[in-house]
Amino acid sequence: MISCGEASGDLYAGALAGELRRRDPSLSLWGFGGAHLREAGAEVLEDYHAFSVTGLTEAVRVLPRSYRLLRRLVDEARRRRPKALVVVDFPDFHFRLAAAVHALGIPVVYYVGPQFWAWRPGRLQAMRKFVDKALVIFPFEAALYRDAGVPVEFVGHPLIDLVGGHRSRADVLTSQGLVPSRPTVALLPGSRPNEVRAILPTLLQAAGRLRQSLLPVQFLLARAPGLDHGLFAGVDAAEVDGLRVGTLTGMTDDVLSASDVVITASGTATVQAALHERPMVIVYRLSPLTYRLGKPFVSVETYGMVNLVAGRRVVPELIQEHLTTESLHAATLAFLTDERLVNDTTAALREVRERLGSPGASGRAADAVLATAGRVDRPDAVTGSDGRERSPSPFRAR
Repeated sequence: MISCGEASGDLYAGALAGELRRRDPSLSLWGFGGAHLREAGAEVLEDYHAFSVTGLTEAVRVLPRSYRLLRRLVDEARRRRPKALVVVDFPDFHFRLAAAVHALGIPVVYYVGPQFWAWRPGRLQAMRKFVDKALVIFPFEAALYRDAGVPVEFVGHPLIDLVGGHRSRADVLTSQGLVPSRPTVALLPGSRPNEVRAILPTLLQAAGRLRQSLLPVQFLLARAPGLDHGLFAGVDAAEVDGLRVGTLTGMTDDVLSASDVVITASGTATVQAALHERPMVIVYRLSPLTYRLGKPFVSVETYGMVNLVAGRRVVPELIQEHLTTESLHAATLAFLTDERLVNDTTAALREVRERLGSPGASGRAADAVLATAGRVDRPDAVTGSDGRERSPSPFRAR
């Protein structure tokens, strides 16, 4: 049983499922996810797109659907009795799912563990109760999990194997009516609807400012699959005003390979850009209420994964009120005009890539999943002190 609730998780789950199938073609795989998991041969009971949001206040709107999905998945686990459950990131939902399925006597593997070291560290203690194996993708995480008593293995970052196979810069740009010899800025506004609504308008405004400079700069936008076209109406409006923006859907590697500088929403895309060794400006914006509620729980000074892996700020971050048209214009222009800054940043990103581990992360994760599924011997039902079978509530975990 595999569960993932967002675009990056689906990408990793699909790669994991493919490696599981290579090791044992007879495996039956099923759960919650998207196109990548489905293409790897898994039965997808529900698609993640209706549940993928960021922020506390934003999540409230999908709570009723989330509870219905949770009940369905727990019921299916009780009926199908999988040898193991693999949950991928997406902690607010997966803590409840994992706790309920673990209580059925089914081993739980947490792949791409939650970033407890940055946000809500108390979650690590909860994981001790229902996680049989944590598979982490950043090198500094393993010791933190181990110190907290959670069985852990550092498998490396799956994107190392998944990044590649892109077209040449010339092919990508000419396909969009752009000029390969001109400086190109990639725009990555996120994979969730609320991210795009909050971030894309500022990206386009800054792009307009850059276009007004003396540089013949052009833009290439990476659009995540499954997003409504209406979210990108601003791109059409910008083109009417003379700002040419090429758009590619589901081809982030092509966009990154064809760019000189990247403006990206904080998240997995920052690691993807680092693997392409592209200087980047990391941006993010939540609703004001979500930001105020969440900020006291944040325990890191930087947000971008690239900076966290590097252990220092190697690329600029413009978060919340610091994300303005003026600040974004200035940070991007610096990369377009300062060759020394570009060289220093590229060297730092090369170091980040080296820290992410060797190729083969999905295969190592698959080996760990199969080992956990085969070695954990638990009863089919959990019994209480009265000897009766207990049906765990899927809403008990916190």
